[in-house]
Amino acid sequence: MTLSLGVDTGGTYTDAVLIRDERDVIATAKALTTRSDLAIGVGNAIRAVLDQAGVAPGDIGLASLSTTLATNALVEGQGGRVALVYIGFGEGDLDKHGLREALKGDPALVISGGHSHTGAEAAPLDLGALQSFLVSNKGISGFAVAGLFATRNPEHELTVARAITEATGAPVTCSHQLSAKLNGPKRAVTAVLNARLIGMIDRLIGRAQDTLVEIGIDAPMMVVRGDGALMSAEQARERPIETILSGPAASIVGARWLTGVENALVSDIGGTTTDVALIRDGRPKIDPAGAQVGGFRTMVEAVAMRTYGLGGDSQVHVITEGLQGGVHLGPRRVLPLSLIAAEAGEVVHAALDAQLRSASTGEYDARFARRVLGVPAEGIGPRETVLLDRLGTRVLPLSDLLRTRMEQGALTRLVDRGIVQVSGLTPSDASHVLGRLDAWDAEAAQKGMELFARKRTGNGERLAKDAETLATMIIDQLTEQTAQTLLETAFAEEDADFDLPPEQLARHVLTRRGLSGHRGLLALDVALNLPVVGLGASAASYYPAVGARLRCDTILPEHGGVANAIGAVVGRVTLRRAGSVTAPAEGRYRVHLVDGPQDFGDPEQAMTLLETVLRGEAEQAARAAGAEDIRILVNRDIRQVPVEGREVFIEAEVTVEASGRPRIAAE
Repeated sequence: MTLSLGVDTGGTYTDAVLIRDERDVIATAKALTTRSDLAIGVGNAIRAVLDQAGVAPGDIGLASLSTTLATNALVEGQGGRVALVYIGFGEGDLDKHGLREALKGDPALVISGGHSHTGAEAAPLDLGALQSFLVSNKGISGFAVAGLFATRNPEHELTVARAITEATGAPVTCSHQLSAKLNGPKRAVTAVLNARLIGMIDRLIGRAQDTLVEIGIDAPMMVVRGDGALMSAEQARERPIETILSGPAASIVGARWLTGVENALVSDIGGTTTDVALIRDGRPKIDPAGAQVGGFRTMVEAVAMRTYGLGGDSQVHVITEGLQGGVHLGPRRVLPLSLIAAEAGEVVHAALDAQLRSASTGEYDARFARRVLGVPAEGIGPRETVLLDRLGTRVLPLSDLLRTRMEQGALTRLVDRGIVQVSGLTPSDASHVLGRLDAWDAEAAQKGMELFARKRTGNGERLAKDAETLATMIIDQLTEQTAQTLLETAFAEEDADFDLPPEQLARHVLTRRGLSGHRGLLALDVALNLPVVGLGASAASYYPAVGARLRCDTILPEHGGVANAIGAVVGRVTLRRAGSVTAPAEGRYRVHLVDGPQDFGDPEQAMTLLETVLRGEAEQAARAAGAEDIRILVNRDIRQVPVEGREVFIEAEVTVEASGRPRIAAE
């Protein structure tokens, strides 16, 4: 009997599953994700699933990890302090394609250098400016390096990376190592995000490996990539950007394995996000433009997934403008009030009781903060330092922590860096109040709901008459926003063109009236024409109402709450390498390689050399990832144009894919 262990580290829960011989789920378990030390939650989930199955740690032949940590970090704007070295571009280019936004105020250096589209040096590399920059910028957790036409010649990127490593020892991400495609600014954004995630993902994987050893599991560890394929833990530590959408991609693989559906929308609701993807003809669609998450378009190959900041732990915002009022959810995740009360009940209840006794509602009612221990705080400003000193290791009401308006911005920056967690009212709390969930402190959720219900709308009336009414409003809003995310995805994937953006179509008055079956002079009907597979621990609570709203079938598979963990162990190791051949002059064909361009007089010779190099790299990477029984697929995309009756070679892109099953340790 061969046992495989799948683990998924989500924003709220860490799931574990044991699968026998790639066919049967024999045990599942959940544990709370522990942000201060993720290994604690990982270890708790693994021990629980081993105990449930009654198997020994030595029986595990393969361990695989999927995680929403990178996705959540980008959606919530979290990560380490990074620096970008931008070679051969202009200062104005930093404002294009979201680079300034991706940097989030972190430093950038624009220096001369770079190459032309032929791979020739465009300008000398200014290493003097680089050295001065490194001296004046300390506390950087990771560097991103992006050079002009670096995919045609990476020499300057590699030179800068060596200089940074020698001077700082910090990890360096070169853009050409993440993608072989052109588009320097987009590669730069991808490199910045990779650098921002390196410390976070490295800590997770390192501690997960330590935990496996402590428990007694001596098996290779894999990590799920954003396209659903597996990679080795070592590869994931070097290229954490490839784990964005790891958890959602694993859920798609798991959903297909659990249900066998050929065509469906798969919607996975977690604590932080709702991730929606299309399965068509039994396969998830791959996004040709690269993964988009947290508002950034990357050059990472991933499942075509639309990720929304909507989950069971989404922050509840009260709408006070207008006469009706109401609530809106997300996109930021907060720690549920019922959960922080379960951990620090005396402090939380004392503050809630005092707020309930007050004659007026406060801006920070039912909101608390705590330090996330173990997350480094290098490079923070003086206001942030004051807040951290005031907070210490305690749980504090925000009304006690924040004393000036300017400190609100400092707190936001600490939350963005993952140094502090804020607690507030969430749909999870609403579920506790309505009796749908009984995991944490329902009494605290009740008190927080009552505080929010007392808030006033634009007409001066209470937001809700009591806690139960407000809790129902929150769950109804979760249903409505979930339906909108599914409609938006369906409109985006629809073959027909409706001449409006998907987000507008999903909220259009005709769509809303059609969902309600409007009957007047017009008969309007709108429905999803394929089923929705609902995944996630809370899907069974929320998705029947979503299906009714969208007038479609809803599939809630057994073990759907751990679909991510299942997908982590039923996938394949797949590595791709790509490169290009260009024609800088008539009769000359240039192969662009890592160690520099090579020219040939025949295009077939050039493509054959490139294919040989890429085949070796892909197969070596697949074996390093622990694959066996490797299959190689080669694709040549040759672009030619007709000139005076003959086809003239312009460019060719060669892609090699190496794929195999992960090697399972012998019993």
